[in-house]
Amino acid sequence: MTATASTSAVAPTKARVSPSGKPGGRLRAWATRAPLLPALIFMVVVTQLPFVATLVISFFDWNALYPDARSFAGLDNYSEVLTDPDLRKSVLTTIVLTATVVLASLVIGLGLALLLDRKFRGRGVVRTLLIAPFLLVPVAAALLWKHVLYNPEYGLFNGLLHWVGGDGAAQPDWVSNTPLIAIEASLIWQWTPFMMLILLAGLQSRDSELIEAARMDGAGNWQVFRYLTLPHLRRYLELGALLGSIYIVQNFDAVFTITSGGLGTANLPYTVYQSFYQAHENGLASAAGVLVVIGSIIIATFALRVVSSLFREEASRS
Repeated sequence: MTATASTSAVAPTKARVSPSGKPGGRLRAWATRAPLLPALIFMVVVTQLPFVATLVISFFDWNALYPDARSFAGLDNYSEVLTDPDLRKSVLTTIVLTATVVLASLVIGLGLALLLDRKFRGRGVVRTLLIAPFLLVPVAAALLWKHVLYNPEYGLFNGLLHWVGGDGAAQPDWVSNTPLIAIEASLIWQWTPFMMLILLAGLQSRDSELIEAARMDGAGNWQVFRYLTLPHLRRYLELGALLGSIYIVQNFDAVFTITSGGLGTANLPYTVYQSFYQAHENGLASAAGVLVVIGSIIIATFALRVVSSLFREEASRS
């Protein structure tokens, strides 16, 4: 009798301790999530639904000029994307463009970060000026390089050659002679500040006591950089390379603005644009776009792992 009474008295107490199963607890949980629902719905509508539509279209043989001839094609569009010579060339161009821009931006950004890590008068002004290219709209940056710098008649580069060499100086057409290098230079100029900021953050997170101890043991600047600074920056270099690759792989503005995809500079995003807006091959363009998204997701996954490992390292130090 006493045991039964005590058991019945404990039961309501346990129920009050874990109210999450009660309707009131669920209502409170939904009330806390409710402010996030509009943003979640907006994100799904703007990003996920168009991607699902693109994925569905990629399985159809669909030319916008002949809408009644639409038919299910299965994986034929993907097979054509991977086997078509022009599309394969655009993939190779995308790889070369991305690798060149990312590597050059990392090297130059590392040099600028090492410079800005030192204390000197006017460092804040120099830092602001170096960041400025990254703040420009990509189309505006491409137009700046195409007309202000590359133009063979009034561009700054040919003006400098004329100023140094006189009337007999060469006046090359930079875009026509070196089209891919012209695009790479404009992208390197714009993305070097991004790499510089990431690496500068890494430099400022170094253990100053460890560096001082190494200098007291007789280590020079090169030895400190090689054995202490560079290993410390490994994660930051990986992060910069991965994030830069995500954006450069998807770059369209510079290719479209400077060369219009001509002279062998058409990368995969520009080829998707050509297939969709000029050839009106909706299915083929959708398949190429899906492959670009898949590649970006793979790179982004590695980038997130690097970021999480950086956070874990910082947490373990603190």
